[in-house]
Amino acid sequence: MRFEVYIAEKARSQLTEIEQNPAHSKRLKAVGKAIAYLQTNPRHPGLKTHKYSSMIGPNGEEVFEAYAENQTPGAYRIFWCYGPSKNEITILAITPHP
Repeated sequence: MRFEVYIAEKARSQLTEIEQNPAHSKRLKAVGKAIAYLQTNPRHPGLKTHKYSSMIGPNGEEVFEAYAENQTPGAYRIFWCYGPSKNEITILAITPHP
């Protein structure tokens, strides 16, 4: 099953920051790869997806954390939820590991 991915405004601005920093080209590639995995399989083993209980979605949905990077100082994570409709995922934030 393929998911349509929407990027919330907060996540979009975080992604723009990564894109505009030439020192983050490797990080940008990792985030792009993680988003591609989310589209095809949100439970892909490389994402290490798990529920994230410290955040709730815009409509009270469960939020999940997926790894964009691993074993990297300040490794980036993608926080996302299912919806707003069936076969859709909304990316809420793209940030360093909290």
